[in-house]
Amino acid sequence: MFNSLSDRLTATFKNLRGKGRLTEADVDATVREIRRALLDADVAVPVVREFTGKIRERALGAEVNAALNPGQQIVKIVNEELVAILGGETRRIRLAKNPPTVIMLAGLQGAGKTTLAGKLSKWLKGQGHSPLLVAADLQRPNAVRQLQVNGERAGVPVFAPHPGVSSEFEAATGDPVAVARAGVAEARAKLHDVVIVDTAGRLGVDAELMRQAADIRAAIVPDEVLFVIDAMIGQDAVTTAHAFDAGVNFTGVVLTKLDGDARGGAALSVASVTGKPVMFASTGEGLDDFELFHPDRMAGRILDMGDVLTLIEQAEKNWDKDEAARMAQKFADQEDFTLDDFLSQMQQIRNMGSMKKMLMMMPGAASMRQQLENFDEREIDRVEAIVRSMTPHERVAPKIINGSRRARIARGSGVQVSEVNGLLERFGQAQKMMKKMAQGGGIPGMPGMTGPGGGARKAGKNAPKKKARSGNPAKAAQQLREAEEKRANTSRSLPTGSAFGQQGAEGFDPSSLNLPKGFDKFLK
Repeated sequence: MFNSLSDRLTATFKNLRGKGRLTEADVDATVREIRRALLDADVAVPVVREFTGKIRERALGAEVNAALNPGQQIVKIVNEELVAILGGETRRIRLAKNPPTVIMLAGLQGAGKTTLAGKLSKWLKGQGHSPLLVAADLQRPNAVRQLQVNGERAGVPVFAPHPGVSSEFEAATGDPVAVARAGVAEARAKLHDVVIVDTAGRLGVDAELMRQAADIRAAIVPDEVLFVIDAMIGQDAVTTAHAFDAGVNFTGVVLTKLDGDARGGAALSVASVTGKPVMFASTGEGLDDFELFHPDRMAGRILDMGDVLTLIEQAEKNWDKDEAARMAQKFADQEDFTLDDFLSQMQQIRNMGSMKKMLMMMPGAASMRQQLENFDEREIDRVEAIVRSMTPHERVAPKIINGSRRARIARGSGVQVSEVNGLLERFGQAQKMMKKMAQGGGIPGMPGMTGPGGGARKAGKNAPKKKARSGNPAKAAQQLREAEEKRANTSRSLPTGSAFGQQGAEGFDPSSLNLPKGFDKFLK
């Protein structure tokens, strides 16, 4: 969404690098480029004027003149002002003291209210709530059916006493105000703690739409009224937001279609113009493409600083902790990294969502945008197919995979033999890196990056070499049993005693240490 704006701002800041002092002309040129970038992104003119005015005032002040790196200080100022116009701080749903919490959705037709209702209900369910969806949009054809489908996909019940209309030629007969009121009563009776009411929209703002929305608001007295707006709407976002604010007095904004390729000025305009915070963002077609809106993180994405915190949250939510503990133990025991482990890690990454979206959250990702756009998400499917076409023993001992085995694996996974060769080559490099890190040697090719051992341990000429695992399954199992017996015998033969010698605690004499008088009582 913000690719064009991000590129323009990043290019502007490059001109400030290396300058030990900024003149007024430098500041004016930078502010001028920022103004052009924002206007090209369809940000409202009053917002642009106020934003650039604050930047110029602060850039000519003492905080930049006294800075060691004025260029970085300008970027810091722009980041802080971006956070301010995006809402300042993260705004969460205010839950009612006496459940259920009633949430009303309002907005124009086509903004994505019904889809968002399903996304929000699934997100709330994941937060431990018990939401109920209410189908109060009885005017748009098949709106009730669409909400029922979204509810089924999200695993959330839907209250729909009226079927609505099935075609644009059919006149609406139901009373949406009565449906909304009955939905809240149903939630209270069935002990749902959150109610999400989906209301009707129009292709444009009109008196009938606002009257119906105001009547629903008066009937259900919602705790939150969320204004759903299409992030690709452009300059008309401000006019629409003002109309809905006057009609229903919404409490928060939800931006949809942030995954589009439009310029996205609505996101930077609505919060500043209306004074109402952006609370959620919809970033895709799936029900899971929904996230809490963090102004500071969104500003970081726009300025190509990345969004590592969101990436970490996604990993914590989707990563299998038992699998992570198993891999950590295997890493500590210096066991071989197998293709089964490789497949498991690939599946963990897939659970986190789109690889493109995750990589774009990394700092400096804008410089690699072209490569990321060309990245094929199906590559992970092909890798998984190749590994699953191998036998269990081939995954543990890939060295036995000869030419005939590679041809069989290629036929089983529907790929070329060259792709199998490439995967095995990359896996071999990854296996060597994992082994070197487990031994404390750090990441190959990265000086100073040592592993758990605290530094690289160089083996001498007479150091015993680890015996390679046999390609014969029976012989490999025999080698494994012998290694376990040797490890058990070694642990039994180790002398007991303290960590500083073989002398046990029973033979220790404090008087032999020549300690100060009275100190021996602390050793008892």
